[in-house]
Amino acid sequence: MKLWVLAFVAFFVLIVSPFFGPEFISLERILNGDAAFLFYELRIPRSLITFMAGAGLALSGMTFQSLFRNDLATPYTLGVSTGASLGVSLFIASGIYLSGGTSLFAFLGALLSVMIVYGIGQTKAKMHMNVVLLAGVAMAMTFSSFIMLIQVLVKEMDAVRIIRWLMGSIDVVGMESVYAVAPFFFVGIFFIYKKRVELNLITMGESVAYSRGVDTERLRKHLFLMTSLLVAGIVSECGPIGFVGMMIPHIGREVVGADHRKLFWFSLLAGGSFLILCDLIGRVFFDSLVLPVGVITALLGGPFFLYLILKKK
Repeated sequence: MKLWVLAFVAFFVLIVSPFFGPEFISLERILNGDAAFLFYELRIPRSLITFMAGAGLALSGMTFQSLFRNDLATPYTLGVSTGASLGVSLFIASGIYLSGGTSLFAFLGALLSVMIVYGIGQTKAKMHMNVVLLAGVAMAMTFSSFIMLIQVLVKEMDAVRIIRWLMGSIDVVGMESVYAVAPFFFVGIFFIYKKRVELNLITMGESVAYSRGVDTERLRKHLFLMTSLLVAGIVSECGPIGFVGMMIPHIGREVVGADHRKLFWFSLLAGGSFLILCDLIGRVFFDSLVLPVGVITALLGGPFFLYLILKKK
């Protein structure tokens, strides 16, 4: 597939998606003002943040798979998602009424997880990626246990709010959420873009990268921290949307190859478009329920994960 074709498709999906939802909005209704608020304040911000979330998660998955040299590594392997989920669960359980508190506590929880995992895997001399991976899995399991405990202790309505957030839903009003995610998104993807050649070298092996003048330890530290912050920013606004970071990079390697100079653009464009389409499925075909986008990606990602395992076998 030519990348310019994918770019055209992604642009088309991004432009057209605000017109669709539980009800179709025609251009005439927008111009007449009947559906202007719905289109400009709800549909457009939702499409923008969905695209950024899908693209950011896909690029994060691509980066982590290269850093760990593990095809099954995802942004959530490091406990970022469960850290954010624990932060939200604590916020809901506390009963504090604070505007933007959910996003703030989600980001703080994700940041706490990143700091703990980084601290465990870091020594004076180097960063042990296998230790980081194991620490991330351990933190995810620990945080999940605390989340279940909180769900048991809180009121029933609060438990429902926690479960709803854990499904990964995109409910935005206005551009505030877009502005909140944008700095993490643009800084994160710019940094990954600048390091795409180094990612090629580190995928080929430590000795190859070192012989080409790449400081592998410094590269791993910087990419790990920047990518984790990118995921934390996305999860704080959109919830823990899984499997995007695993599926899209794998599909990209089959379509455009393992060269990160091409794989970067494929992950960016395909990831954003894929999540928008998943969100449209949840809103158009389940209009009375407005199925959270995280449920759709899980339904698609579960079988894909099993396919990867069987392919490896």
